[in-house]
Amino acid sequence: MADRRDKAALVSETRRRFEAEYLPDKSDKYDSRDVERLQQDDKWVENYLIWRQDVVDDTLKMIDQSFQWRKEYTVNDLTESVLPKSLLENGSLFLHGYDKEGYKLFWFRVKLHIRDQKQQLEKKKLVAFWLEHYSKRDHGKPLTVVFDMAETGISHIDLDFVRFIVNCFTDYYPNFLTKIVIFEMPWIMNAAFKIVKGWLGPDAISMLKFTNKSDVQEYISGEYLPPHMGGTDSFKYSYPPLVDDDFQTPLCENGPITSEDEHESKEEIDADGKETGDLNEEQNLNQKKMNSIEQNSKSEESDKTEFKPKNAKKALTTFKGPLLHISPAEELYFGSKETGEKKCLIVLTNVTKNVVAFKVRTTAPEKYRVKPSNSSCEPGTSLDIIVSLHGGFAASLQDRFLIMAAEVDQSSGSGVQDLSQFWKEVPRTKVMEHRLRCHVIESSKPSTLTLKENAFNIPAKNNEDLHMQLTHLLQINKRLHEQIDRCLWFQQLSVVLSLLSITVVAFCFYLVYTQRG
Repeated sequence: MADRRDKAALVSETRRRFEAEYLPDKSDKYDSRDVERLQQDDKWVENYLIWRQDVVDDTLKMIDQSFQWRKEYTVNDLTESVLPKSLLENGSLFLHGYDKEGYKLFWFRVKLHIRDQKQQLEKKKLVAFWLEHYSKRDHGKPLTVVFDMAETGISHIDLDFVRFIVNCFTDYYPNFLTKIVIFEMPWIMNAAFKIVKGWLGPDAISMLKFTNKSDVQEYISGEYLPPHMGGTDSFKYSYPPLVDDDFQTPLCENGPITSEDEHESKEEIDADGKETGDLNEEQNLNQKKMNSIEQNSKSEESDKTEFKPKNAKKALTTFKGPLLHISPAEELYFGSKETGEKKCLIVLTNVTKNVVAFKVRTTAPEKYRVKPSNSSCEPGTSLDIIVSLHGGFAASLQDRFLIMAAEVDQSSGSGVQDLSQFWKEVPRTKVMEHRLRCHVIESSKPSTLTLKENAFNIPAKNNEDLHMQLTHLLQINKRLHEQIDRCLWFQQLSVVLSLLSITVVAFCFYLVYTQRG
Protein backbone atom coordinates (compact mmCIF):
# COMPACT_ATOMS: atom_id res chain seq x y z
CA MET A 1 0.00 0.00 0.00
CA ALA A 2 2.86 2.33 0.89
CA ASP A 3 4.55 1.54 -2.43
CA ARG A 4 1.34 2.42 -4.24
CA ARG A 5 1.16 5.78 -2.45
CA ASP A 6 4.81 6.44 -3.24
CA LYS A 7 4.22 5.67 -6.92
CA ALA A 8 1.19 7.97 -7.00
CA ALA A 9 3.28 10.74 -5.46
CA LEU A 10 6.00 10.26 -8.10
CA VAL A 11 3.39 10.35 -10.89
CA SER A 12 1.96 13.56 -9.47
CA GLU A 13 5.43 15.14 -9.12
CA THR A 14 6.36 14.15 -12.69
CA ARG A 15 3.24 15.77 -14.11
CA ARG A 16 3.63 18.92 -12.04
CA ARG A 17 7.27 19.42 -12.97
CA PHE A 18 6.65 18.65 -16.65
CA GLU A 19 3.98 21.36 -16.76
CA ALA A 20 6.20 23.84 -14.94
CA GLU A 21 9.64 23.11 -16.41
CA TYR A 22 9.08 21.80 -19.96
CA LEU A 23 5.64 22.69 -21.29
CA PRO A 24 5.90 26.51 -21.26
CA ASP A 25 8.98 26.64 -23.54
CA LYS A 26 8.39 23.54 -25.70
CA SER A 27 4.63 23.25 -26.18
CA ASP A 28 5.07 23.76 -29.95
CA LYS A 29 7.44 20.76 -30.07
CA TYR A 30 4.87 18.38 -28.56
CA ASP A 31 1.68 16.87 -29.91
CA SER A 32 -1.17 18.14 -27.74
CA ARG A 33 -2.67 14.61 -27.70
CA ASP A 34 0.46 13.29 -25.98
CA VAL A 35 0.38 16.09 -23.40
CA GLU A 36 -3.27 15.35 -22.69
CA ARG A 37 -2.57 11.63 -22.37
CA LEU A 38 0.28 12.31 -19.93
CA GLN A 39 -2.20 14.10 -17.65
CA GLN A 40 -4.78 11.31 -17.80
CA ASP A 41 -2.94 8.00 -18.20
CA ASP A 42 -1.30 7.00 -14.90
CA LYS A 43 0.05 3.77 -16.36
CA TRP A 44 1.92 5.62 -19.08
CA VAL A 45 3.65 7.90 -16.55
CA GLU A 46 4.44 4.91 -14.33
CA ASN A 47 6.10 3.15 -17.27
CA TYR A 48 8.33 6.19 -17.86
CA LEU A 49 9.28 6.14 -14.17
CA ILE A 50 9.97 2.37 -14.19
CA TRP A 51 12.18 2.73 -17.28
CA ARG A 52 14.22 5.42 -15.49
CA GLN A 53 14.38 3.69 -12.07
CA ASP A 54 11.93 6.18 -10.50
CA VAL A 55 14.39 9.07 -10.91
CA VAL A 56 12.12 11.98 -11.76
CA ASP A 57 14.83 14.12 -13.42
CA ASP A 58 15.74 11.28 -15.81
CA THR A 59 12.07 10.50 -16.37
CA LEU A 60 11.34 14.09 -17.42
CA LYS A 61 14.25 14.03 -19.87
CA MET A 62 12.90 10.83 -21.43
CA ILE A 63 9.37 12.25 -21.71
CA ASP A 64 10.74 15.39 -23.37
CA GLN A 65 12.85 13.38 -25.82
CA SER A 66 10.09 10.89 -26.69
CA PHE A 67 7.41 13.60 -27.08
CA GLN A 68 9.58 15.53 -29.54
CA TRP A 69 10.27 12.33 -31.46
CA ARG A 70 6.57 11.42 -31.53
CA LYS A 71 5.68 14.76 -33.09
CA GLU A 72 8.56 14.60 -35.59
CA TYR A 73 7.41 11.17 -36.78
CA THR A 74 3.69 12.07 -36.54
CA VAL A 75 3.20 8.90 -34.52
CA ASN A 76 -0.41 9.64 -33.56
CA ASP A 77 -1.37 9.97 -37.22
CA LEU A 78 0.47 6.96 -38.65
CA THR A 79 -1.93 4.68 -40.52
CA GLU A 80 -1.66 2.10 -43.27
CA SER A 81 -2.73 4.68 -45.84
CA VAL A 82 0.24 7.00 -45.18
CA LEU A 83 2.86 4.24 -45.49
CA PRO A 84 4.12 2.86 -48.81
CA LYS A 85 2.22 -0.34 -49.56
CA SER A 86 5.45 -1.99 -50.75
CA LEU A 87 6.89 -1.75 -47.21
CA LEU A 88 3.81 -3.38 -45.69
CA GLU A 89 3.94 -6.12 -48.32
CA ASN A 90 7.65 -6.77 -47.82
CA GLY A 91 7.22 -8.73 -44.58
CA SER A 92 10.47 -7.74 -42.91
CA LEU A 93 8.58 -6.32 -39.90
CA PHE A 94 5.40 -7.68 -38.34
CA LEU A 95 3.71 -8.76 -35.13
CA HIS A 96 2.86 -12.43 -34.72
CA GLY A 97 2.66 -14.98 -31.92
CA TYR A 98 3.78 -14.97 -28.28
CA ASP A 99 6.84 -16.02 -26.32
CA LYS A 100 6.69 -18.49 -23.44
CA GLU A 101 5.88 -15.72 -20.96
CA GLY A 102 2.88 -14.58 -23.03
CA TYR A 103 4.51 -11.48 -24.53
CA LYS A 104 3.79 -10.52 -28.13
CA LEU A 105 6.55 -11.18 -30.68
CA PHE A 106 7.78 -8.32 -32.89
CA TRP A 107 9.64 -9.93 -35.81
CA PHE A 108 12.45 -8.40 -37.84
CA ARG A 109 13.27 -10.73 -40.76
CA VAL A 110 16.71 -9.33 -41.48
CA LYS A 111 17.21 -11.12 -44.81
CA LEU A 112 14.17 -9.28 -46.25
CA HIS A 113 15.50 -5.86 -45.25
CA ILE A 114 17.01 -3.88 -48.11
CA ARG A 115 19.25 -0.92 -47.35
CA ASP A 116 17.82 2.07 -49.17
CA GLN A 117 18.53 5.59 -47.91
CA LYS A 118 15.64 6.96 -49.96
CA GLN A 119 13.15 4.90 -47.95
CA GLN A 120 14.93 4.99 -44.61
CA LEU A 121 12.53 7.50 -43.03
CA GLU A 122 9.50 5.54 -44.25
CA LYS A 123 10.95 2.32 -42.84
CA LYS A 124 11.47 3.97 -39.48
CA LYS A 125 7.87 5.19 -39.57
CA LEU A 126 6.82 1.60 -40.26
CA VAL A 127 8.52 0.53 -37.02
CA ALA A 128 6.77 3.35 -35.16
CA PHE A 129 3.46 2.38 -36.78
CA TRP A 130 3.68 -1.22 -35.57
CA LEU A 131 4.75 -0.24 -32.05
CA GLU A 132 2.02 2.39 -31.72
CA HIS A 133 -0.56 0.03 -33.24
CA TYR A 134 0.19 -2.61 -30.62
CA SER A 135 0.65 -0.26 -27.65
CA LYS A 136 -2.83 1.16 -28.17
CA ARG A 137 -4.39 -2.24 -28.78
CA ASP A 138 -2.90 -4.01 -25.75
CA HIS A 139 -2.52 -0.98 -23.49
CA GLY A 140 1.26 -0.90 -23.39
CA LYS A 141 1.91 -4.57 -22.61
CA PRO A 142 5.61 -5.24 -23.34
CA LEU A 143 6.95 -6.92 -26.48
CA THR A 144 9.67 -9.44 -27.23
CA VAL A 145 11.75 -8.49 -30.29
CA VAL A 146 12.99 -11.30 -32.54
CA PHE A 147 15.89 -10.61 -34.92
CA ASP A 148 15.65 -13.54 -37.34
CA MET A 149 19.11 -13.49 -38.94
CA ALA A 150 18.91 -16.85 -40.72
CA GLU A 151 20.46 -16.75 -44.21
CA THR A 152 21.85 -13.25 -43.71
CA GLY A 153 25.25 -11.78 -44.40
CA ILE A 154 27.09 -8.52 -43.98
CA SER A 155 25.13 -7.01 -46.90
CA HIS A 156 21.91 -7.20 -44.86
CA ILE A 157 23.21 -5.30 -41.85
CA ASP A 158 21.90 -1.75 -41.54
CA LEU A 159 23.27 -0.40 -38.25
CA ASP A 160 21.39 2.88 -38.57
CA PHE A 161 18.09 1.01 -38.81
CA VAL A 162 18.99 -1.41 -36.01
CA ARG A 163 19.96 1.52 -33.81
CA PHE A 164 16.60 3.15 -34.51
CA ILE A 165 14.75 0.00 -33.40
CA VAL A 166 16.86 -0.18 -30.22
CA ASN A 167 16.29 3.53 -29.51
CA CYS A 168 12.53 3.06 -29.83
CA PHE A 169 12.64 0.80 -26.80
CA THR A 170 15.34 2.55 -24.79
CA ASP A 171 14.20 6.17 -25.35
CA TYR A 172 10.72 6.42 -26.90
CA TYR A 173 8.54 3.53 -25.66
CA PRO A 174 8.99 3.15 -21.89
CA ASN A 175 8.89 -0.29 -20.27
CA PHE A 176 7.91 -1.81 -23.62
CA LEU A 177 10.69 -4.39 -24.06
CA THR A 178 11.10 -7.75 -22.31
CA LYS A 179 13.96 -9.25 -24.31
CA ILE A 180 15.65 -9.29 -27.73
CA VAL A 181 15.97 -12.79 -29.17
CA ILE A 182 18.68 -12.94 -31.85
CA PHE A 183 18.46 -16.07 -33.96
CA GLU A 184 21.50 -17.51 -35.78
CA MET A 185 23.66 -14.42 -35.88
CA PRO A 186 26.53 -15.01 -38.37
CA TRP A 187 29.95 -14.88 -36.72
CA ILE A 188 30.98 -12.11 -39.11
CA MET A 189 28.48 -9.81 -37.37
CA ASN A 190 29.90 -10.19 -33.87
CA ALA A 191 31.66 -6.83 -34.11
CA ALA A 192 28.44 -5.12 -35.22
CA PHE A 193 26.49 -6.44 -32.25
CA LYS A 194 29.16 -5.30 -29.82
CA ILE A 195 28.16 -1.82 -30.97
CA VAL A 196 24.48 -2.69 -30.37
CA LYS A 197 25.32 -3.72 -26.80
CA GLY A 198 26.79 -0.28 -26.27
CA TRP A 199 23.55 1.34 -27.41
CA LEU A 200 21.48 -0.78 -25.03
CA GLY A 201 23.51 0.15 -21.97
CA PRO A 202 24.58 -2.11 -19.08
CA ASP A 203 21.07 -2.52 -17.62
CA ALA A 204 19.56 -3.75 -20.88
CA ILE A 205 22.37 -6.07 -22.03
CA SER A 206 20.81 -8.90 -20.02
CA MET A 207 17.81 -8.65 -22.37
CA LEU A 208 19.90 -9.90 -25.33
CA LYS A 209 19.38 -13.63 -25.96
CA PHE A 210 21.62 -15.15 -28.65
CA THR A 211 20.03 -18.36 -29.89
CA ASN A 212 20.13 -21.01 -32.57
CA LYS A 213 17.87 -23.88 -33.59
CA SER A 214 18.84 -25.97 -30.56
CA ASP A 215 17.97 -23.47 -27.83
CA VAL A 216 15.54 -20.86 -29.23
CA GLN A 217 12.63 -22.81 -27.72
CA GLU A 218 13.85 -21.82 -24.26
CA TYR A 219 12.14 -18.49 -25.01
CA ILE A 220 9.57 -19.21 -27.75
CA SER A 221 7.59 -22.43 -28.06
CA GLY A 222 7.57 -24.31 -31.36
CA GLU A 223 3.94 -23.34 -31.90
CA TYR A 224 5.07 -19.81 -32.81
CA LEU A 225 8.35 -20.65 -34.54
CA PRO A 226 8.60 -21.18 -38.32
CA PRO A 227 10.04 -24.49 -39.59
CA HIS A 228 13.48 -23.00 -40.36
CA MET A 229 13.75 -22.19 -36.64
CA GLY A 230 12.75 -25.71 -35.62
CA GLY A 231 9.09 -24.90 -35.01
CA THR A 232 5.72 -25.95 -36.42
CA ASP A 233 4.12 -22.56 -37.17
CA SER A 234 2.76 -22.65 -40.74
CA PHE A 235 2.07 -18.90 -40.69
CA LYS A 236 3.16 -17.05 -43.83
CA TYR A 237 3.20 -13.27 -43.89
CA SER A 238 0.88 -11.58 -46.36
CA TYR A 239 -0.67 -8.14 -46.72
CA PRO A 240 -3.46 -7.01 -46.67
CA PRO A 241 -4.88 -7.30 -44.04
CA LEU A 242 -2.52 -6.36 -41.23
CA VAL A 243 -1.02 -9.44 -39.63
CA ASP A 244 -2.51 -10.12 -36.22
CA ASP A 245 -5.08 -7.41 -36.73
CA ASP A 246 -7.91 -7.48 -34.21
CA PHE A 247 -9.99 -10.62 -34.60
CA GLN A 248 -13.61 -9.88 -33.76
CA THR A 249 -16.59 -11.96 -32.75
CA PRO A 250 -18.46 -13.09 -35.88
CA LEU A 251 -22.21 -13.21 -36.31
CA CYS A 252 -23.59 -16.28 -34.56
CA GLU A 253 -27.03 -17.86 -34.36
CA ASN A 254 -28.28 -14.94 -32.27
CA GLY A 255 -26.44 -12.26 -34.25
CA PRO A 256 -27.94 -9.44 -36.31
CA ILE A 257 -29.62 -10.30 -39.60
CA THR A 258 -29.45 -8.13 -42.70
CA SER A 259 -32.50 -7.61 -44.87
CA GLU A 260 -30.89 -9.69 -47.65
CA ASP A 261 -30.45 -12.63 -45.33
CA GLU A 262 -33.63 -12.37 -43.30
CA HIS A 263 -35.67 -14.98 -45.17
CA GLU A 264 -32.77 -17.47 -45.32
CA SER A 265 -32.00 -16.97 -41.62
CA LYS A 266 -35.59 -17.58 -40.55
CA GLU A 267 -35.63 -20.85 -42.48
CA GLU A 268 -32.33 -21.89 -40.87
CA ILE A 269 -33.57 -21.05 -37.38
CA ASP A 270 -36.76 -23.05 -37.95
CA ALA A 271 -34.71 -25.96 -39.28
CA ASP A 272 -32.38 -25.73 -36.29
CA GLY A 273 -35.36 -25.90 -33.93
CA LYS A 274 -36.71 -28.96 -35.70
CA GLU A 275 -33.29 -30.63 -35.68
CA THR A 276 -32.95 -29.98 -31.96
CA GLY A 277 -36.32 -31.56 -31.29
CA ASP A 278 -35.37 -34.67 -33.26
CA LEU A 279 -31.81 -34.89 -31.95
CA ASN A 280 -32.30 -37.88 -29.67
CA GLU A 281 -34.10 -39.84 -32.37
CA GLU A 282 -31.37 -39.07 -34.94
CA GLN A 283 -28.63 -40.06 -32.53
CA ASN A 284 -30.25 -43.49 -32.08
CA LEU A 285 -30.53 -43.92 -35.84
CA ASN A 286 -26.95 -42.79 -36.34
CA GLN A 287 -25.74 -45.35 -33.83
CA LYS A 288 -27.45 -48.12 -35.77
CA LYS A 289 -25.92 -46.87 -39.00
CA MET A 290 -22.40 -47.02 -37.61
CA ASN A 291 -22.23 -50.81 -37.94
CA SER A 292 -23.19 -50.77 -41.62
CA ILE A 293 -20.87 -47.83 -42.28
CA GLU A 294 -17.84 -49.76 -41.09
CA GLN A 295 -18.70 -52.70 -43.36
CA ASN A 296 -19.42 -50.58 -46.43
CA SER A 297 -16.75 -47.91 -45.98
CA LYS A 298 -14.49 -49.31 -48.70
CA SER A 299 -17.14 -49.39 -51.39
CA GLU A 300 -18.51 -45.97 -50.45
CA GLU A 301 -15.00 -44.55 -50.37
CA SER A 302 -14.52 -45.62 -54.00
CA ASP A 303 -17.86 -44.03 -54.89
CA LYS A 304 -16.87 -40.76 -53.26
CA THR A 305 -13.66 -40.49 -55.25
CA GLU A 306 -15.72 -39.47 -58.28
CA PHE A 307 -16.64 -36.23 -56.54
CA LYS A 308 -13.30 -35.42 -54.86
CA PRO A 309 -11.65 -32.27 -56.21
CA LYS A 310 -7.89 -32.00 -56.41
CA ASN A 311 -7.70 -30.14 -53.11
CA ALA A 312 -9.78 -32.66 -51.15
CA LYS A 313 -6.71 -34.20 -49.51
CA LYS A 314 -5.52 -30.81 -48.30
CA ALA A 315 -8.97 -29.95 -46.94
CA LEU A 316 -8.89 -33.06 -44.75
CA THR A 317 -5.57 -32.28 -43.04
CA THR A 318 -5.66 -31.84 -39.28
CA PHE A 319 -3.85 -29.39 -37.02
CA LYS A 320 -2.86 -31.28 -33.87
CA GLY A 321 -2.78 -28.80 -31.02
CA PRO A 322 -2.21 -29.57 -27.33
CA LEU A 323 -5.91 -29.07 -26.50
CA LEU A 324 -7.80 -29.46 -29.76
CA HIS A 325 -7.29 -31.17 -33.08
CA ILE A 326 -8.69 -28.87 -35.76
CA SER A 327 -9.77 -29.92 -39.24
CA PRO A 328 -9.10 -28.49 -41.76
CA ALA A 329 -5.59 -27.52 -40.68
CA GLU A 330 -4.99 -24.35 -42.69
CA GLU A 331 -7.75 -23.22 -45.06
CA LEU A 332 -11.53 -22.98 -45.28
CA TYR A 333 -12.77 -23.56 -48.82
CA PHE A 334 -15.57 -21.30 -50.04
CA GLY A 335 -17.00 -20.95 -53.52
CA SER A 336 -17.02 -17.77 -55.58
CA LYS A 337 -20.25 -15.86 -56.16
CA GLU A 338 -20.74 -17.90 -59.33
CA THR A 339 -20.44 -21.31 -57.66
CA GLY A 340 -22.55 -20.24 -54.70
CA GLU A 341 -20.88 -22.48 -52.09
CA LYS A 342 -21.44 -20.51 -48.90
CA LYS A 343 -20.83 -22.94 -46.03
CA CYS A 344 -17.77 -24.63 -44.52
CA LEU A 345 -17.27 -27.08 -41.71
CA ILE A 346 -14.66 -26.94 -38.93
CA VAL A 347 -14.30 -30.08 -36.81
CA LEU A 348 -12.86 -29.69 -33.30
CA THR A 349 -11.74 -32.74 -31.29
CA ASN A 350 -10.93 -32.40 -27.59
CA VAL A 351 -7.77 -34.45 -26.91
CA THR A 352 -7.55 -33.62 -23.20
CA LYS A 353 -9.17 -35.14 -20.11
CA ASN A 354 -10.96 -31.91 -19.23
CA VAL A 355 -13.61 -29.70 -20.79
CA VAL A 356 -12.10 -27.26 -23.29
CA ALA A 357 -13.74 -23.88 -23.87
CA PHE A 358 -13.33 -22.35 -27.31
CA LYS A 359 -14.36 -19.31 -29.28
CA VAL A 360 -14.06 -18.37 -32.93
CA ARG A 361 -13.16 -14.87 -34.12
CA THR A 362 -12.65 -13.41 -37.58
CA THR A 363 -11.15 -10.38 -39.32
CA ALA A 364 -14.43 -9.93 -41.26
CA PRO A 365 -17.26 -10.24 -38.69
CA GLU A 366 -19.78 -8.58 -40.98
CA LYS A 367 -19.42 -11.39 -43.55
CA TYR A 368 -19.78 -14.58 -41.57
CA ARG A 369 -22.14 -16.41 -39.27
CA VAL A 370 -20.60 -19.07 -37.03
CA LYS A 371 -22.53 -21.78 -35.15
CA PRO A 372 -21.41 -22.10 -32.41
CA SER A 373 -18.91 -19.27 -32.03
CA ASN A 374 -18.42 -19.53 -28.26
CA SER A 375 -18.93 -22.85 -26.50
CA SER A 376 -17.14 -25.82 -24.97
CA CYS A 377 -16.15 -29.35 -25.97
CA GLU A 378 -16.34 -32.37 -23.66
CA PRO A 379 -13.27 -34.62 -23.16
CA GLY A 380 -12.63 -37.00 -26.04
CA THR A 381 -15.50 -35.73 -28.17
CA SER A 382 -15.71 -33.96 -31.50
CA LEU A 383 -17.81 -30.91 -32.30
CA ASP A 384 -18.81 -29.37 -35.63
CA ILE A 385 -18.71 -25.62 -36.29
CA ILE A 386 -20.62 -24.32 -39.30
CA VAL A 387 -19.17 -21.20 -40.93
CA SER A 388 -21.53 -19.61 -43.44
CA LEU A 389 -21.34 -16.47 -45.54
CA HIS A 390 -23.84 -13.82 -44.55
CA GLY A 391 -26.24 -12.27 -47.06
CA GLY A 392 -24.69 -11.44 -50.41
CA PHE A 393 -21.09 -11.37 -49.20
CA ALA A 394 -18.35 -13.37 -50.93
CA ALA A 395 -15.32 -14.92 -49.24
CA SER A 396 -11.95 -13.21 -49.70
CA LEU A 397 -8.41 -14.57 -49.58
CA GLN A 398 -7.64 -11.88 -46.97
CA ASP A 399 -10.25 -13.18 -44.51
CA ARG A 400 -8.90 -14.98 -41.45
CA PHE A 401 -10.40 -17.00 -38.61
CA LEU A 402 -8.90 -17.38 -35.13
CA ILE A 403 -9.82 -20.35 -32.94
CA MET A 404 -8.97 -19.80 -29.28
CA ALA A 405 -9.14 -22.67 -26.78
CA ALA A 406 -8.41 -23.06 -23.08
CA GLU A 407 -8.79 -25.93 -20.64
CA VAL A 408 -11.47 -25.43 -17.98
CA ASP A 409 -10.21 -26.20 -14.49
CA GLN A 410 -12.76 -28.66 -13.12
CA SER A 411 -11.32 -28.49 -9.61
CA SER A 412 -12.35 -24.84 -9.30
CA GLY A 413 -15.99 -25.84 -9.74
CA SER A 414 -16.58 -22.91 -12.08
CA GLY A 415 -17.54 -25.13 -15.04
CA VAL A 416 -18.51 -23.45 -18.27
CA GLN A 417 -21.64 -21.68 -17.10
CA ASP A 418 -20.24 -18.21 -17.71
CA LEU A 419 -17.83 -18.37 -20.64
CA SER A 420 -17.54 -14.58 -20.89
CA GLN A 421 -16.16 -14.42 -17.36
CA PHE A 422 -13.92 -17.44 -18.02
CA TRP A 423 -12.26 -15.71 -20.99
CA LYS A 424 -11.66 -12.58 -18.94
CA GLU A 425 -9.82 -14.53 -16.25
CA VAL A 426 -7.88 -17.20 -18.15
CA PRO A 427 -4.15 -16.34 -18.49
CA ARG A 428 -2.88 -15.69 -22.01
CA THR A 429 -0.19 -18.36 -21.56
CA LYS A 430 -2.89 -21.03 -21.17
CA VAL A 431 -4.76 -20.13 -24.35
CA MET A 432 -4.15 -22.19 -27.50
CA GLU A 433 -4.60 -20.22 -30.72
CA HIS A 434 -4.87 -21.45 -34.29
CA ARG A 435 -5.53 -19.44 -37.45
CA LEU A 436 -7.32 -20.45 -40.62
CA ARG A 437 -7.20 -18.73 -44.00
CA CYS A 438 -10.00 -18.57 -46.55
CA HIS A 439 -9.60 -20.14 -49.98
CA VAL A 440 -11.97 -19.31 -52.84
CA ILE A 441 -12.74 -22.20 -55.19
CA GLU A 442 -13.45 -21.06 -58.72
CA SER A 443 -14.42 -24.58 -59.88
CA SER A 444 -18.03 -25.64 -59.63
CA LYS A 445 -16.96 -28.76 -57.75
CA PRO A 446 -17.36 -28.45 -53.97
CA SER A 447 -14.59 -29.15 -51.49
CA THR A 448 -14.85 -32.20 -49.29
CA LEU A 449 -15.52 -30.07 -46.22
CA THR A 450 -17.66 -27.48 -48.02
CA LEU A 451 -21.30 -27.87 -47.08
CA LYS A 452 -24.03 -27.25 -49.61
CA GLU A 453 -27.46 -28.77 -49.73
CA ASN A 454 -27.96 -31.14 -52.67
CA ALA A 455 -24.35 -30.49 -53.75
CA PHE A 456 -24.27 -33.94 -55.36
CA ASN A 457 -27.92 -33.92 -56.39
CA ILE A 458 -28.77 -36.21 -53.46
CA PRO A 459 -30.99 -35.49 -50.44
CA ALA A 460 -29.57 -33.40 -47.60
CA LYS A 461 -30.02 -36.36 -45.28
CA ASN A 462 -27.44 -38.33 -47.29
CA ASN A 463 -25.01 -35.42 -46.98
CA GLU A 464 -25.34 -35.72 -43.21
CA ASP A 465 -24.72 -39.47 -43.48
CA LEU A 466 -21.59 -38.88 -45.54
CA HIS A 467 -20.30 -36.43 -42.96
CA MET A 468 -21.03 -38.92 -40.19
CA GLN A 469 -19.14 -41.58 -42.13
CA LEU A 470 -16.23 -39.20 -42.67
CA THR A 471 -16.06 -38.38 -38.95
CA HIS A 472 -16.19 -42.08 -38.10
CA LEU A 473 -13.41 -42.89 -40.56
CA LEU A 474 -11.26 -40.12 -39.08
CA GLN A 475 -11.76 -41.60 -35.63
CA ILE A 476 -10.82 -45.08 -36.93
CA ASN A 477 -7.73 -43.53 -38.55
CA LYS A 478 -6.78 -41.94 -35.25
CA ARG A 479 -7.08 -45.30 -33.43
CA LEU A 480 -4.95 -46.99 -36.10
CA HIS A 481 -2.25 -44.36 -35.62
CA GLU A 482 -2.28 -45.03 -31.88
CA GLN A 483 -2.02 -48.80 -32.47
CA ILE A 484 0.87 -48.29 -34.90
CA ASP A 485 2.67 -46.14 -32.31
CA ARG A 486 2.22 -48.89 -29.71
CA CYS A 487 3.47 -51.54 -32.15
CA LEU A 488 6.55 -49.46 -32.94
CA TRP A 489 7.22 -49.07 -29.23
CA PHE A 490 6.98 -52.83 -28.65
CA GLN A 491 9.16 -53.44 -31.71
CA GLN A 492 11.85 -51.13 -30.34
CA LEU A 493 11.59 -52.81 -26.94
CA SER A 494 11.94 -56.25 -28.57
CA VAL A 495 15.07 -55.15 -30.44
CA VAL A 496 16.64 -53.85 -27.23
CA LEU A 497 15.81 -57.08 -25.35
CA SER A 498 17.18 -59.17 -28.24
CA LEU A 499 20.43 -57.23 -28.19
CA LEU A 500 20.69 -57.71 -24.44
CA SER A 501 20.09 -61.45 -24.82
CA ILE A 502 22.76 -61.73 -27.52
CA THR A 503 25.17 -59.80 -25.31
CA VAL A 504 24.51 -62.10 -22.32
CA VAL A 505 24.92 -65.26 -24.43
CA ALA A 506 28.16 -63.95 -25.94
CA PHE A 507 29.45 -63.10 -22.49
CA CYS A 508 28.63 -66.60 -21.24
CA PHE A 509 30.51 -68.18 -24.17
CA TYR A 510 33.43 -65.90 -23.40
CA LEU A 511 33.49 -67.02 -19.74
CA VAL A 512 33.38 -70.73 -20.76
CA TYR A 513 36.18 -70.22 -23.27
CA THR A 514 38.44 -68.42 -20.79
CA GLN A 515 37.89 -71.12 -18.11
CA ARG A 516 38.89 -73.89 -20.55
CA GLY A 517 41.96 -71.89 -21.54
